[in-house]
Amino acid sequence: MWDFLQGNSRGKLIDWLKIDSWIDSGLYGAWIGFRDWWSAYSSFFGRFEIKGFWRACNELACEGLTLSVAGFLVVLAFALPAFEVAQGKINLSDEYSVTFLDRYGNEIGKRGLLRDDSVPLEEIPDHMIKATLATEDRRFFDHFGIDVMGTFRALAENARADQVVQGGSSLTQQLAKNMFLTPEKALSRKIKEAFIAVYLENHYTKPEILKLYFDRAYLGGGSYGVEAAAHYYFGKSIREVTLAESAMLAGMFKAPTRYAPHVNLAASRARANEVLTNMVEAGYLSEGQVYGARLNPARIVERGDSNTPDYFLDWAFEEVQRLMAGKPNHILVARTTVDLGLQKSADDALEDTVNKYGRSRNFNNGALVSMETDGAVRAMVGGKDYGQSQFNRAAHAYRQPGSSFKPYVYLTALQHGFTPETVVSDGYVSCGRWSPKNYSGGFRGRMTVRTALAKSINTVAVKLSLQAGRENVLADLEKIGIRHLKKTCSLALGDNGMTPLEHVGGYAVFASGGIEVRPYAIEEIRTIPGELLYNHDRDEPPRKRIFEQKVVEQLNSMLRTVVTAGTGRRSQLDYTNNAGKTGTSSAYRDAWFMGYTGQYVTGVWLGNDDFTPMARVTGGSFPAEAWKTYMEAAHDTDNIPVIPGVEPHPRQVAEQQRIAAIMSQSSTAELPVPPPAENVKDMPAATRQVLQEIGKLLKKAPRLKNRRRNESATREGTI
Repeated sequence: MWDFLQGNSRGKLIDWLKIDSWIDSGLYGAWIGFRDWWSAYSSFFGRFEIKGFWRACNELACEGLTLSVAGFLVVLAFALPAFEVAQGKINLSDEYSVTFLDRYGNEIGKRGLLRDDSVPLEEIPDHMIKATLATEDRRFFDHFGIDVMGTFRALAENARADQVVQGGSSLTQQLAKNMFLTPEKALSRKIKEAFIAVYLENHYTKPEILKLYFDRAYLGGGSYGVEAAAHYYFGKSIREVTLAESAMLAGMFKAPTRYAPHVNLAASRARANEVLTNMVEAGYLSEGQVYGARLNPARIVERGDSNTPDYFLDWAFEEVQRLMAGKPNHILVARTTVDLGLQKSADDALEDTVNKYGRSRNFNNGALVSMETDGAVRAMVGGKDYGQSQFNRAAHAYRQPGSSFKPYVYLTALQHGFTPETVVSDGYVSCGRWSPKNYSGGFRGRMTVRTALAKSINTVAVKLSLQAGRENVLADLEKIGIRHLKKTCSLALGDNGMTPLEHVGGYAVFASGGIEVRPYAIEEIRTIPGELLYNHDRDEPPRKRIFEQKVVEQLNSMLRTVVTAGTGRRSQLDYTNNAGKTGTSSAYRDAWFMGYTGQYVTGVWLGNDDFTPMARVTGGSFPAEAWKTYMEAAHDTDNIPVIPGVEPHPRQVAEQQRIAAIMSQSSTAELPVPPPAENVKDMPAATRQVLQEIGKLLKKAPRLKNRRRNESATREGTI
């Protein structure tokens, strides 16, 4: 042991100096090796070093490559959903062919396609094909779905004219929009449109794409496809149209309502002349060949005033597809809830408002929905001009309702201990770091809940939402059927988007006294032979009470105060009491008036599609005026049901008293005594004999078990 410790007989167990030396020399060698490698590496790449102008170009190229990769990843994010949309609908689009009737059984339009009845491409006249390609896409057979050269040419022309004079979308892109997307103007939609166009080009031949375009394009008058349009405008098949008629049809692809001959014959013929010029410029025809068509323009079938409720029919078609999903029958007749008289009044009210005030107050669109208190939609206007834009703002545009959302908050508050006469304070309130401000600025101090709603006080609405619970507000909205809203601090001020259709459906719950309301467009659906497939009263679950009647009556009385002493005074009617609420979103981007009588619930929205602000347009101004204009035309009698919780109008009380007096007099008055039989002049024997024979024939005639079934059978040849 001693020898071992002294290191005499054997070496030390661990030579620390040797290890230290090895580490030092290893690190030094590694450093020398790395320095030599780096020197060689730098010398090698130093041969490629560029300076001056070429170095700047290289840097730009590198940055461009980086941005391109990032852009590609962003575009790919849009491409995947687009392909999913195309793959999910490619075999389902327009499978149904539906003939629509109004509430009284009159035919009002068609939607969808019967593919077996469509005309083959080889039977469509050559001049119809040439007119379409010359006007819509001259490079159709050369591009891959996106006409890059055509797009740049259109941009150049639009820049030169300082306005949109040419469209950059290829025919395939237009087909992609018609088949799979909404017409809403948005960058995401344009990107999806481009990708779906490429998808179509890779899955279909050019003739197949052209055929799909001819079958699915909207051409006004409720007509989809060139075959339906040829019958509607010219009373003939597309196989038989002339060059002049083809030019008129091809001219309507761009804006079917604006250039529809029944709407503006002069504009339609001028547009047809442009199409003929396009055919000459494209080299398809000579000037001599189109000369005759210029001298003899197309003549249309006279149909009188067109009153097709296109926005409503689009929504009704969606409802039919939903109701008939998974069922084998696809050729259908659907009786709807629409009333063409009310629809015309709604169209006129909205159009007049936009035309009179839109330019000066910076708004160019709007929407209107009107329904019975049970949810039967009687009128729907989805925009100013269906020809310019088929996007249905009434059913699909999510816009901020502003203060018109507040009644939902007050409904919840009334269920949690508040009453219309509860005193609240208009003062500072906060939610996190956010605090609301009133429209007029400042605070008004103590007031009743009724006054706060009538004056649309923002701070009180937020306080009520916090005290009653925003979770409870959302729960009440779910009972109504509105389930997509999110819990936010400014929920009470209507910061979540809502469609006019669902918003009107919510107010219909108030008008019905707390009974649930599901807006609907379809009364019944039948097959061509008349078999009943769906009946709303039979197949829909019965409506149930979702809110206490007393609570809803209190809310209705408060919303009546909004009209008599609050922000909705412009909506007051002379013949019946109405209730409602105004709404204006931040920066005046949306303006609403939501109101109802005991018979109709109607909502009006005004704004811009691109969300640009209006010139201080509030819900109590033009929306309330348009609402009143429509409602005055809609009610054709003083015998209107009373809103639950609201007293009858004095004029209605007087009318009821008058009717009661007449009935009382009739019940006490002596009935007139018929004259003696001998004083009655006997009819001629020949007349008596004829009437007896008619009576015998009527008794022997078979009874009609289903009148509508027989009516549907007689229309079979026209569907």
